[in-house]
Amino acid sequence: ICTFLQAVSHVLIFVFCFVFSAEVAHQFQYAVRVIGSNYAPTIERDEFLVSEKIKKEREWYFFKMLFSCLQGVLKHRWSVLYLLLSLSEDPRKPSSRVGNYGALFAQALPRDAHSTPFYCTRPQSLALSYGERSTGLSASVGTSGISSLGVYTLNGPTPTPQPLLAGQPPQPAAGGSQPLGSRLAWTLPVSSSPSSAMVPPAARPPLGPPVPAARVVRPRRDGDPAGEVNEAALVRDILYVFQGIDGKFIKMSAQDNCYKIDSKVVLCKSLRDTSSRLAELGWLHNKVRKYTDARSLDRAFGLVGQSFCASLHQELKEYYRLLSVLHSQLQVEDDQGVTVCTESSLTLRRLLVWMYDPKVRLKTLAALVDFCQGRKGGELASAVHAYGKTGDPQMRALVQHILSLVSHPILNFLYRWIYDGELEDTYHEFFVASDPNVKTDRLWHDKYSLRKSMIPSFITMDQARKVLLIGKSINFLHQVCHDRTPPGKITAASKSADTPKDAAELLSDLEGAFQEKIDAAYFDTSKYLLDVLNRNYLLLEHLQAMRRYLLLGQGDFIRHLMDLLKPELARPATTLYQHNLTGILETAVRATNAQYDNAEILKRLDVRLLEVSPGDTGWDVFSLDYHVDGPISTVFTRECMGHYLRVFNFLWRAKRMEYTLTDIWKGQMCNAKLLKTMPELSGVLHQCHILASEMVHFIHQMQYYITFEVLECSWDELWNKVRQAQDLDHIIAAHDVFLDTIISRCLLDNNSRSLLNQLRAIFDQIIEFQSAQDSLYRSALEELSLRLQYEEKRRQREEEGQWGVTAEQEAEEKKRIQEFQETIPKMRSQLRILTHFYQSIVQQFLVLLMTSSDESLRFLSFRLDFNEHYRAREPRLRASIGATRGRRLSNI
Repeated sequence: ICTFLQAVSHVLIFVFCFVFSAEVAHQFQYAVRVIGSNYAPTIERDEFLVSEKIKKEREWYFFKMLFSCLQGVLKHRWSVLYLLLSLSEDPRKPSSRVGNYGALFAQALPRDAHSTPFYCTRPQSLALSYGERSTGLSASVGTSGISSLGVYTLNGPTPTPQPLLAGQPPQPAAGGSQPLGSRLAWTLPVSSSPSSAMVPPAARPPLGPPVPAARVVRPRRDGDPAGEVNEAALVRDILYVFQGIDGKFIKMSAQDNCYKIDSKVVLCKSLRDTSSRLAELGWLHNKVRKYTDARSLDRAFGLVGQSFCASLHQELKEYYRLLSVLHSQLQVEDDQGVTVCTESSLTLRRLLVWMYDPKVRLKTLAALVDFCQGRKGGELASAVHAYGKTGDPQMRALVQHILSLVSHPILNFLYRWIYDGELEDTYHEFFVASDPNVKTDRLWHDKYSLRKSMIPSFITMDQARKVLLIGKSINFLHQVCHDRTPPGKITAASKSADTPKDAAELLSDLEGAFQEKIDAAYFDTSKYLLDVLNRNYLLLEHLQAMRRYLLLGQGDFIRHLMDLLKPELARPATTLYQHNLTGILETAVRATNAQYDNAEILKRLDVRLLEVSPGDTGWDVFSLDYHVDGPISTVFTRECMGHYLRVFNFLWRAKRMEYTLTDIWKGQMCNAKLLKTMPELSGVLHQCHILASEMVHFIHQMQYYITFEVLECSWDELWNKVRQAQDLDHIIAAHDVFLDTIISRCLLDNNSRSLLNQLRAIFDQIIEFQSAQDSLYRSALEELSLRLQYEEKRRQREEEGQWGVTAEQEAEEKKRIQEFQETIPKMRSQLRILTHFYQSIVQQFLVLLMTSSDESLRFLSFRLDFNEHYRAREPRLRASIGATRGRRLSNI
């Protein structure tokens, strides 16, 4: 069938050639030659336009009939139509197509005459008759070179185009793509090849359309006796300058840092200006080459830097291939002994047109080299990425290709980190940094961090944070949790960026495929880590234990513990022993609901004695402690446990005040009836009751504020955040916010130091009041006991028929009563002073609350002074909340 179709194609071609031209044999041979070659057209492929052009110029009815026959036979109809149109053109008319070498060099660089990957530069023409080229691209990625002489494979450079030997067509390059240099040489007329130069004109077969006989000729000698340099000599010099080599007339000026034409050379202004413009390519070439030569051997430049140098080398190699084509043409002309400049000769004007695109590309590379000086790793990738934001599609494709090579090592670093947890960054190029001196217990917090300067600009900060968390979670599982689950079972590893082509495809969809890979690895790894912490290490149970014991959430346990510890803690702090207190703690646990907690939690609960100061009692140094180790110490760090200790001491002191006022109230209620027989004490006792009521109201309001407005609300927020956390960092952050909130609102931060000092002074006044009342009741009860004894003694004597008391005894009794009554004013004055001092401290505390920036503290001041008892005594409290909002203590 294939043989039959080929025969049919030849017949159809022969028929078309017979219709469109009289020279059947000549056109047929030329058509067969073109069909059998690897010629790649450089114009847009539009079947409709070509057919319309044929209809306008030829017999459209006959063409339509033949074209309808071809439609069901041939796949590449455009190629056949274009071939037929080319064959039908009259060679005696000026051709608008590229028909010879001179016309080819008179055009600008064709759009596909560069080796930037076709999927970057011409996606609309990728599928049009590029069978062999597509095959090559499926196995390798095209370079982004300047000469565009072929597709550069990653396994090695594309072989240099084979020279056109006599009678031999060029061989296709590796990978199925034909180098442009070979294609250009193959499109030359037969008269310009070396083989045809050695054959007499009469013996040459007319394989191509006849070339117009009219030629513009002019002398082609390197110089003349007058000393004027001709254009041919300048072309030869320019080709050397393109490579950074000084020519005979054009040399590098070290002083001006540019190529200059020798001042002694006689040249017209147009040739001098054109030569200067072309010499700029040599300067640009030198700039890029100097950078690559200096950095290629620098191992400290890293893998990203070496990839950047490799991409520059590829560009220079493609540039050299273009120069080799130009040198080859010049050598062909020299071998043929051409002494005149024809349309196919190299001229400065043609070089200027042909080298326009390479010049622009070299300018881009030179600017990129300047911008990347002193950069490495991700910072270098960011610099390259910044140059890709241009409206020129060719330059953008060039930069994107370089970026795909530069980012390839970074993406390899990234995939090894998020799928294996491995970080082999010898030259510190990756944006994740590791500190080998950090111990295991601080692995999560200190060992791994972000190098913000190395985060590529095409990776967002959120993506970088997720990448850091993924690898950190894998290492945390292996080193701290001792979990031996392979990373492949935690999250399924997707395809990595094995080649720069994969990197380019990934970079082209940063918000799609790349984001999906990061998110999938992030969610899988973080979820697995949280499951291990909750299942194997009871993270949530430990968090609740902190709330129950260190934040006094287990009410029955705390009350019973205070009852058991009261005799011990009333003693001086220096007489306490920790093992005695530990035994009391265990007794309190067994006697309350705390006994039903997990044994793993109860064994971590312990007693701790703070540093003893002179005059301290057991109440001042006692504290509960909770031991943490292993993975949970990542959440409950030493700093966090220090915060818990501070909060516990504050809550323990406030709880002691409540406990103390309860004892004061019990004493008042129990002694009220006993002391009714002593009317002289009624005023003092009334004063004690009033002061105790003030203190009870104050402590109840403070306890309500601390327990409900601070602890319960903050705990509810923490618990909701912990249950919704997506990674361990979210739990740590929520826990830190929780501790910061309760420390701030419990007046334990630096901004509330004055409030805390006033509150501690109020607590001290409560303790002092307890001592004063105990002393009063002790004296009163002692006096009451003596009076009862005296009455009992007198009653007994009366029952015995004797006088109740003697005069002497009665005088002693009156004297003792008088002495007691004389102490009552002292007690009253002591209570008055205590009351006045307490009220002044409370008033100052209320003033500080009203001037606080925290709204909850300002409303606390209203609850403490709900009946405006203190406001009537303190003018500063009469200001409204609106007037005092935001005022500071310094303004009062």
